[in-house]
Amino acid sequence: MSAAQRDHLDPLVWKITTVAVLGSLLAQIDATIVNVSLSNLAQDLHATLPAIQWVTSGYLLALTLVLPLNGWLIDRIGGKALYLWCFSLFTLSSLLCSLAWSADALIGFRLLQGASGGLLAPMAQLMMKRAAGNQFTRVAGYATVPILLGPLLGPVIAGVILRHASWRWLFLVNLPVGVLALVLSMLFLPDDREDLRPRELDWLGLVLLSPGLALILFGAERVRQHVGIVAMVAGIVLLVFFLRVEARKAERALIDLSQFHNHTFAVAAAVQFLSNGVMFAGQMLIPLFLIQAWGRSPVEMGWLLAPLGLGMMIAFPLLGFLTGRFGGRAVATGGALLSLAATLMLAWLASRPLQVATLVPALFVRGAGLGATALPAMSAAYASVEQRNLPMATTTLNILQRLGGPTLTTLCALVLAELLGAHPTLDGLNAWEVTFLLLAMLHALMAVTAVRLPGHVSGRG
Repeated sequence: MSAAQRDHLDPLVWKITTVAVLGSLLAQIDATIVNVSLSNLAQDLHATLPAIQWVTSGYLLALTLVLPLNGWLIDRIGGKALYLWCFSLFTLSSLLCSLAWSADALIGFRLLQGASGGLLAPMAQLMMKRAAGNQFTRVAGYATVPILLGPLLGPVIAGVILRHASWRWLFLVNLPVGVLALVLSMLFLPDDREDLRPRELDWLGLVLLSPGLALILFGAERVRQHVGIVAMVAGIVLLVFFLRVEARKAERALIDLSQFHNHTFAVAAAVQFLSNGVMFAGQMLIPLFLIQAWGRSPVEMGWLLAPLGLGMMIAFPLLGFLTGRFGGRAVATGGALLSLAATLMLAWLASRPLQVATLVPALFVRGAGLGATALPAMSAAYASVEQRNLPMATTTLNILQRLGGPTLTTLCALVLAELLGAHPTLDGLNAWEVTFLLLAMLHALMAVTAVRLPGHVSGRG
């Protein structure tokens, strides 16, 4: 077979990839698009900032908690059927979000949207791998570019919509895309029912983990109230039981805790948790700051945030060369330090009038730094795991990574709300400065953790 024949891909592969990318891109955009409208939502739905940020955190939490179900559902009903169900629920929940009559209703519908959207990204990887086979790396390289557009397009799309229409259109725009994706899925995705291999799911672990995490985050929001303290204690008790149960189940567990005996995997997982957390915490804080402190309109703010996503897009294609030349530890640590410096610049800007010439480069550098931190850590984690343990390692790493978003977003939202109600705040600093400094401290912790990654990694058999 000639090289040209080996490089040729069946057109069906690109059709399947298009369907996969469409789902993953829509989930990515929806993870960021609502951040722009938090001020509008809080005002229209008569909610506090810590409460309304659950529109974002609830979505991220739901994304995380459905991940363990991915492999089990594929083996149970098949990849095509699962993808059709996910997109159907995602489209329906988008419609319900647009009809929400209160903050609680919107948060509930966002949980449903996040639960369905959370399976779209891993499903995209699976479908591309099945279709492309040995050409997966090549296909995934092309597919990554539109997916990376999510953090860039989300704020811009939201800004344009909010300038001309209600926040409800942030969700209504998903309807035609969802219908298109369903039609393309039915036309192009192959029937895989013959590959079904039903297996056991760790239901007890799932039942303990999901409400435990939700109760802790819910309690943190209401920590000064009796109900908040009770919720946090209950959540901690559930997580303690979860850890005890998982330790006994080993490979049959929802999360195999023995993986954390591997130093490299444990450090890489911590970096993933922090990088995802500071990214989404920043995507919550920065739009609020631009609107509330600097009085920018949503459409202006959408374009001002674009450099953040652009920095991530530019950094990502360079990581292969950089890690090969300098090693994963150097690249991840350098990225963390870059994002730390940019976040410190945001803290400095928080007490001054809008300076676009400083803000734009700071956001670009922050995006590039975050983009350079997560992938080397992920590569180090996978390289440290034996091939037979990769499925469990993938699930564990994805769960911990996605938990960082709602956890650190809730923390920063609580601190900001508390400081906005205090006059004056710490040592003459305003609430925004202090909150950005807190975010910078989390970036510093990420840098310190990244230093413990291995310099160079090699895969294990």
